[in-house]
Amino acid sequence: MNTVVVYDIASNRRRAHLRKFLKELGVRSQKSVFECRLDSREVREIRTYCRDNLDLSVDAVRIYRVCATCMDKAIIQGQGVSFTRLDWEIL
Repeated sequence: MNTVVVYDIASNRRRAHLRKFLKELGVRSQKSVFECRLDSREVREIRTYCRDNLDLSVDAVRIYRVCATCMDKAIIQGQGVSFTRLDWEIL
């Protein structure tokens, strides 16, 4: 399912590690935003990573599942990557 991951991480080091982790799962569309196509297992991986590697008393990660109907209604202005421009190949 289309998923948007948004984060606000206090530490530069933790932020860089999370960004590297998320690059394996999706496309960075803005500084603190990744757009991904994730299954339930991959969402669990992100949640586990956050629990094990972030300081959740000061860091925040939000995971939004976005249905296809909602994506069709999305308004995107300016530069950036959108789900409709993501190319995925499943091997």
